[in-house]
Amino acid sequence: MAEAAVEILKLSIDLLLQSRGFNHVGVRHQVSKIKLELDSMRSFLKDAERYKDSNEGLRCWVTQVRDAALKAEDVVDEFLYNLYSMERGGLVGFLRRAVSLPREMWRRHQTVALLKEIKYEIKEIADRSKRYDLSCHIEEDHTLHHSLNYAQNFRETAFFVEPAEVVGIDEESGQLEEWLVAGEKQRSVISIVGMAGSGKTTLAARAYNSQAVKRSFNCFAWVFISQNYMIEDLLRKIMNEFSSARSDFTHMASTSTTNYKQLVETLVHFLQDKRYIIVLDDVWSSILWKQVSVALPDHHNGSRVIITTRKEDIALYPYGPGSHVLQSKLLSKDEAWMLFCNKAFCNEGSCPPELEDVARALVMKCDGLPLAILALGGLMASKNRSELKWKEVHDSLSWHISNNPMLDEVRTILLLSFKDLPYFLKNCFLYLCCFPIEHWVGAGRVIRMWMAEGFLEERKDISQEDVGKIYLRELISRNLLQVEKHDSFLRPKLCKLHDLMWELAHCMSDREHFVSVCEPRDLEDEVRARRLSFHAVESTLRPGHDMRYVRSFSAFNVKDQNALPLDSLLLNFRLLRVLELMDAPIDNLPRTLGKLFNLRYLGLKGTKISELPTTIGRLRNLLTLDIRRTLVKVLPREIGKLRNLRHLLIYAGSYEEGFFYYIRGLKGPNSIVKLKHLQVLNCLEANSDIVRGIRELTQLRRLQLTNLNEQDGRDLCAAIEKMKGLHHLLLMSKNKHEFLQVDRLSSAPLNLRKLTLAGRLKDLPGWFCLLRNVIHLHLHWSQLPTDSIPCISKLPVLERLTLINAYSHDKRQMCFNGGFSRLKELYLGNFPELVEIMIYEGTMSSLVRMTLHDCAKLRRVPRGIEHLRNVQSLNLKNASEELIGSIHGENSSDYPRVQRIPSVNYDPPS
Repeated sequence: MAEAAVEILKLSIDLLLQSRGFNHVGVRHQVSKIKLELDSMRSFLKDAERYKDSNEGLRCWVTQVRDAALKAEDVVDEFLYNLYSMERGGLVGFLRRAVSLPREMWRRHQTVALLKEIKYEIKEIADRSKRYDLSCHIEEDHTLHHSLNYAQNFRETAFFVEPAEVVGIDEESGQLEEWLVAGEKQRSVISIVGMAGSGKTTLAARAYNSQAVKRSFNCFAWVFISQNYMIEDLLRKIMNEFSSARSDFTHMASTSTTNYKQLVETLVHFLQDKRYIIVLDDVWSSILWKQVSVALPDHHNGSRVIITTRKEDIALYPYGPGSHVLQSKLLSKDEAWMLFCNKAFCNEGSCPPELEDVARALVMKCDGLPLAILALGGLMASKNRSELKWKEVHDSLSWHISNNPMLDEVRTILLLSFKDLPYFLKNCFLYLCCFPIEHWVGAGRVIRMWMAEGFLEERKDISQEDVGKIYLRELISRNLLQVEKHDSFLRPKLCKLHDLMWELAHCMSDREHFVSVCEPRDLEDEVRARRLSFHAVESTLRPGHDMRYVRSFSAFNVKDQNALPLDSLLLNFRLLRVLELMDAPIDNLPRTLGKLFNLRYLGLKGTKISELPTTIGRLRNLLTLDIRRTLVKVLPREIGKLRNLRHLLIYAGSYEEGFFYYIRGLKGPNSIVKLKHLQVLNCLEANSDIVRGIRELTQLRRLQLTNLNEQDGRDLCAAIEKMKGLHHLLLMSKNKHEFLQVDRLSSAPLNLRKLTLAGRLKDLPGWFCLLRNVIHLHLHWSQLPTDSIPCISKLPVLERLTLINAYSHDKRQMCFNGGFSRLKELYLGNFPELVEIMIYEGTMSSLVRMTLHDCAKLRRVPRGIEHLRNVQSLNLKNASEELIGSIHGENSSDYPRVQRIPSVNYDPPS
């Protein structure tokens, strides 16, 4: 991707120009000139990237720009590498610089010469675009036009599908028909949303062609919406669909000179007093509705508009009262198997036993996508019944998607979603194929890696992290990313590419040398890709002869410790920006790690390393250090030299001691408070010096401190008040007897969303009533002398409340009387004297899950639990035998209260 190469080169140039001690005028002058030249080409390059597939000249030009940018990046990074290699302090450093001075001057002279050549090459490339007038070719993308026509023709086949090719949509189809025929009198819009190929058009067509719908409407129209539609042409298409009603209407619709205003007036006049249904198939922009809705009058006679779209923001657009959204679902395993067999074995009726294993593996590749299942079933129906032949298709599915004509519709439909992406999202999308297929990955991890790669631009009023969240939500909204799990703030937590989207991204990344998913044998030859992703289970990685230009390396599924020789890898990958070794079987890091001056992301989560080398202090460009779930107990003092560090992720596990919940904090040097750009600081064991100095870390968004003393209160509160962007806060006292002094805080940070206090509190702080945005609240071992529930119940957006030993030991009754309007999860633990819980009607109306843990004297379920209509789960852990007996069996006393709860789980005292 030329655009990505140019943006990353500019990142390297900025780094070079800002380098401390860099004053070589010749190099500075040349890189500045190259940057200006690239800036002048930028707008033209964006258009050329979009249309290059339709023109050989443009494709060649874009490739030349990419190669020149990569070459310049290599020169700049190589120069920076040598520059930083010379930096040593003291007498040894002075002598080394003196001895190496002649060689260093020669290198700088050589760098200037190379940059001049590249500047001339880039200028020649720019002049070539003018000489051959390539701009005249940036018109209509004929490839895209062909794809749109192909997609439209394919969509029209949805009207003629055989019953055997429709599986798993009966429930959705019935719901859609009900919304169309019955319901609101006003005109309403029904949006069907889902990923490409998920059956949106088939679902709409089934309802549109049903007899119930045909009897209920006076006129019908179905129009396919192209990505580059003209509104006048679209209105004419609608008229053509209505043309059987009036002959002069057909003449008006076909008049090409009719303008938008006249077309709208004609449609409004024609639809007067008619109950109509219109399907707008495959809508790409919400602007469409603003343009077309004025031509669709609402006479309160039950007219309907169906919109199918791949984008959630279009489906959720405010179309007016009575609008509905229907999500097209991927097929279950059984439904997918049935659909595949119907297509692939239509004559035999079922799959031959000898093919079942490979056939099911092929179906798994489709991941429930109906379009892919039908296309693949058709392809396999044309193959002979040889297990070997079928396995060949399975093992080379990526090639077949790109080259086999029988899978054209899959490739075309999926590619439309990719081509609709802006250039900056294309980079982010393609990058996701570095993770193994079917691999769920944390959203935060993806964003941090995007940032290290230079894909996220930092804007004036928004950080790179927030830009990454916007990009991620956009990919999810376009149904290009699947979300497996959301966090408590409804943000995506785990996500992945659909298997076929992964195959598409893999194929395109490999072609563009953007990301290479490699096996060990692939590294024996020259590596052209800038990013390597090593996917292996039982193989050894042997670095090739020239790996110096690799900028990103990720390893997955490595089982053998000897399969990943870090010493030789790091020597070969000396210009690396991203090193992701999550769960890799490594137990130490070589000192050569410190030579990776360019490193921005170091992922060691889940490895067996027990200490970080002192040379880590030389990684001055590091943005993310992830050592969660490692054996590291102490951070080296050199960590304070990582002045650009933004995310310090340290979590060493937890343990319990009499229900005083500990998070194991890591010991760190006092110099950690010098990391002024730090945004995430997890699980740090505090001392008085750190607590006093942490007020300088004003950019913190997430802070977790353990080992706090009562006397730290004043400094701690003063520091928190300066952290205006803080949204996660965990404070834990030194032990269960130590008080957390947080009452000196005049007001909590405005954006605080999750608050955990583990330690004794003299009383509930006065600022609790100001927690207007807190969604999670955890109070552990607070031993409050007074009832805090009335205050907590008023928190407006609280969704999860955990109280563990939150009151003094004589607490016998707990009463929830009003409030908690948005609470979804309630956890009560370690209340040894609690005998009764009362929940008044109207309280906790949204509660979904309730857990009662270690309440030994509780004999009955909470009174009023029968009023909680949305509860899906009740969990009784370490419960008394009397409490279990009260709900065990239909004749038990409290069974009527809990019989409507789908999941009731309990276990007796241990």
